Amino acid sequence: MKLKTMEPNLVPVLDAHRFDEVRLLDWLQQAMPGTGNELGIKQFQGGQSNPTFMLETAAGRYVLRKKPPGKTLPSAHMVEREYRVIRALSQHTEVPVPTARVLCEDSAVIGTPFYVMDFMPGRVVSHPALTALGPEERRPVHHAAMDTLAQLHSVDVNAVGLADFGRPEGYVARQVARWSKQYQASQTDEMPAMDKLMAWLPDHLPASDECAIAHGDYRLGNLMLAPDKPEVVAILDWELSTLGHPLADLAYYCLPYHLPAGLEGSRGLVGENLDELGVPGEQEVIQRYCEQSGRAGIADWHVFLAFSLFRLAAILQGVYARALAGNAANADALEVGKRAHVLADIGWQIAQRGRKGTGQ
Repeated sequence: MKLKTMEPNLVPVLDAHRFDEVRLLDWLQQAMPGTGNELGIKQFQGGQSNPTFMLETAAGRYVLRKKPPGKTLPSAHMVEREYRVIRALSQHTEVPVPTARVLCEDSAVIGTPFYVMDFMPGRVVSHPALTALGPEERRPVHHAAMDTLAQLHSVDVNAVGLADFGRPEGYVARQVARWSKQYQASQTDEMPAMDKLMAWLPDHLPASDECAIAHGDYRLGNLMLAPDKPEVVAILDWELSTLGHPLADLAYYCLPYHLPAGLEGSRGLVGENLDELGVPGEQEVIQRYCEQSGRAGIADWHVFLAFSLFRLAAILQGVYARALAGNAANADALEVGKRAHVLADIGWQIAQRGRKGTGQ
């Protein structure tokens, strides 16, 4: 088993993300008694948005997430919202999330708001082909991801105190409007497919509206697996979470089935032999989710796919723009941003095909 692909990728804090470590330690000693007098800090690589750090203290290991430095787009990088949803889920449900410890909204401490949560040991395998795992684990991991997603979507938002975490209706329409604005605010080059999707999506919204806690970035790279079995022990990276349509999360998870395997960094499955790998196909994944969530089927699947590709393209364009400005969280952000046009092109192709070719 290629364990090295599953261990956290920790590096010294990047120059662009340095902050006052002495001041942070002073604050932690007050907010988290038992922190001790020593603090080791390293930065996680692999994420593209909110910088994330490992804290080594006398009380154990913790994870700190903060807003990126510099100017950020409106309503982006809301670590306060991340903290709130993780805390609510850990206190009131069995949904697997890390324990949230403290939130600091005072930018004077390290330059931006941040929060601290427990570090959880386990395995993170980002590519849906799951080649870092043995063949016997691959199908069970995808099934576990669907079971966990259905579990999240079944949470009663009123019962856990998240009734005001977002508006309960019109999620897709609002997201299309939001990411259209975010894309336009960070646009660097012409991208005709994005313009077409921005015009097409408002006229092809899903026929049914539903409300659940939507993670917003639900993919294998944001799931922590148990060290020794194909079980999800934590859903990570809640930055984009809100109240929204649950099928948007499902479509996002299924995007690799529509992306080429040969595109660097896309984590696509098109061109892979799924049967040989022991990886379930898109229809099996959808069926597993439907069984776990009590659905008879899904209408407008092509709309959810096109929307998810549009949204991800807009996000990657923002990553690219931040990289040009010099404050992106990941060293390879420039390369990531260049993939935005590929996603937009595929999204527009799916939109034009309609229900044909999506298996629905």
